[in-house]
Amino acid sequence: MDKPIISRRADHEELGAAPNFTWLIADADQTDGVMNVVRTVLGEGVDGPPPHYHKQSPEMFYLLDGALRVLLDDEVVTIEKGDYLLVPPLTQHAWGTPMGVGADVLIVKAPGNNRFDYFRLGDRIRRGLASPGEILETAERFDNWFVENAAWRHELAVREGERAEYVPLDGVFR
Repeated sequence: MDKPIISRRADHEELGAAPNFTWLIADADQTDGVMNVVRTVLGEGVDGPPPHYHKQSPEMFYLLDGALRVLLDDEVVTIEKGDYLLVPPLTQHAWGTPMGVGADVLIVKAPGNNRFDYFRLGDRIRRGLASPGEILETAERFDNWFVENAAWRHELAVREGERAEYVPLDGVFR
């Protein structure tokens, strides 16, 4: 990278529907592979992606507002406004907002790989235009390896206040 990069808010692609939005700020091809950057706002009691890990890149979270419950292998921690979290490669992680609290989070993966299409696919799944199983086919492309995680299943059940059936990404009840 040999020159500064400016990404203007007016140019950021916006995905989602209230109260959950993701803004695509900079992808790896815009930063010479240095990083990719997104900003995500989640409403109260909303999940991000299911448990997964990245083989190649650490992932950074900076909480602009609110709180997140975050899975880190077999532990679930809370990060709040102003907190910074760096998730090393191979660390299983997932996140969601607690009941009663939303979040506004800046997420950076560095070194980056082009991931905007991953977020676009997630948005198509949300709108019923793609199936959740399609995400599983993109593991290699987006360095996103989904896993089952008992600690996260327990976290979601506690958050919801019930013993709801867990539906994994492939849609099969276990």
